[in-house]
Amino acid sequence: MHRIHNYHLADQSEWDVIIIGGGATGLGTALDAASRGLKTLLVEQSDFAKGTSSRSTKLVHGGVRYLAQGDIGLVKHALKERGLLAQNAPHLVHKEEFIIPCYDWFSIIKYFTGLTLYDWLAGKFSFGNSKYLSKQKTLNLMPGIKAEGLKGAISYFDGKFDDARLAVNIAQTATEQGATLINYMKVVRLLKQGDAVVGVETEDMITKASFKLNAKVVINATGVFVDEILQMNNPDAKKMVRPSQGVHIVLKKEFLNSESALMIPKTTDGRVLFAVPWHNHLLVGTTDTPLDEHSLEPRALKEETDFILNTAGAYFKIKPIEKDILSVFSGLRPLAAPTDANGNSTKEISRDHKLMISAKGLITITGGKWTTYRRMAEETIDLAIKHTGLASKACQTQNLKIHGVLMVDDDNYLNIYGSDRTNIEALAKQQPELQEKLHPDFPHIAAEVVWAIRNEMAETVEDILSRRLRILFIDAHAAIQMAPKVAKLLAKESGADQSWEQDQIEIFDTLANGYIYHAAKKETQAS
Repeated sequence: MHRIHNYHLADQSEWDVIIIGGGATGLGTALDAASRGLKTLLVEQSDFAKGTSSRSTKLVHGGVRYLAQGDIGLVKHALKERGLLAQNAPHLVHKEEFIIPCYDWFSIIKYFTGLTLYDWLAGKFSFGNSKYLSKQKTLNLMPGIKAEGLKGAISYFDGKFDDARLAVNIAQTATEQGATLINYMKVVRLLKQGDAVVGVETEDMITKASFKLNAKVVINATGVFVDEILQMNNPDAKKMVRPSQGVHIVLKKEFLNSESALMIPKTTDGRVLFAVPWHNHLLVGTTDTPLDEHSLEPRALKEETDFILNTAGAYFKIKPIEKDILSVFSGLRPLAAPTDANGNSTKEISRDHKLMISAKGLITITGGKWTTYRRMAEETIDLAIKHTGLASKACQTQNLKIHGVLMVDDDNYLNIYGSDRTNIEALAKQQPELQEKLHPDFPHIAAEVVWAIRNEMAETVEDILSRRLRILFIDAHAAIQMAPKVAKLLAKESGADQSWEQDQIEIFDTLANGYIYHAAKKETQAS
């Protein structure tokens, strides 16, 4: 699946579907289209899941908060999709126990009632029943939470996953179904005949080659960037999206010292906050800050990290402080823009997705969340078929297994690769030098880097340390220390010279500096 060997775009006269955007929605749409037999191309300006889709709270969930808002339909659909994802990608999606500590008896009754309804809505896709835990049982399960005043807790089950790894596996599955996917390929112009969109002009961001590509339908699945594509079609197009920033911090797992996740049900801004064990660390978030601008590398604001530390500190036995933050990252949600020009609260803006025909031959899909990516893709391709008269075939993805699907009993960290684990182990056996660890504090070995370059379309040090191995999101200092080894392996695999290798290290160091907390403190706005 290496991009250099993967495409001969000049040979392709016309595609059925061209998808712009390689996040959850775009990748899911490519998989849906290809599995229905449509000639499918996806182009992504950066790396797969570079934006919002690698920056989630790592939950596969129905949305407990949407239940509180009375959006039963949204919750029910999401719970079904949660169940399908667990069936189709069990190497990446796992059942997780969430604990809501309660410091008054009314909270126990309220949350137990709501979560019993949540379980019931899941039906046959239930992950397990909610239950009341005594104070002692709660403290046994989660020694790191504040004991003073604790009356007990409600335990419920939801899903946890690795978002960027799932994106890579969906990309591989789409390729296996016949789609062509290319990262680092930017759309610079829409091709038009009269008012109709008939294709795209792209530029390869690595080779600088340019291509004009025709399609029966173009799908704009670019998340917070949808408005740029809509303005290529019509410079006066009204803005569809208002970005909302969600920030996460990563701490040592010892703060909670638990295999269960913590759910803080009511924060000062009316949201919920999660502390989730993830890759042997603790991920805490998120925030909800309306922004007027967007970028591929949004930066946390000091007030956001302060909010997370303060909220978590009210529930943790040991309060986390700034120096405890190992990494801080931000993601931008593409929320539907409010009609009121002064609308500032993002809690009222729709969380559900929006699907529309933006012009003849151009469909836009935005919003939604990772859990419902498959259903969004199905609706998008259904609309594309109806709109353009493409050959009609029913959706195939409900029971389509994602690349790597494998159930294993041991706890080897390589299980995140699913069935590819054996290939990585074989590679390390063939070339013993690839058994070398990349960092003393992490289990990852050089063979994983070579595997990612050869089979997962990784092109840069960032692709590997940010989205294939996740180290940048877990411990930014450790990622910086790993960068020279990764750059050397990349240069060797791609035949690049030492100056390219050095450039890669410098580019990555600059980027990673933004994930170290001191950088977040200095920022006063998203850059």
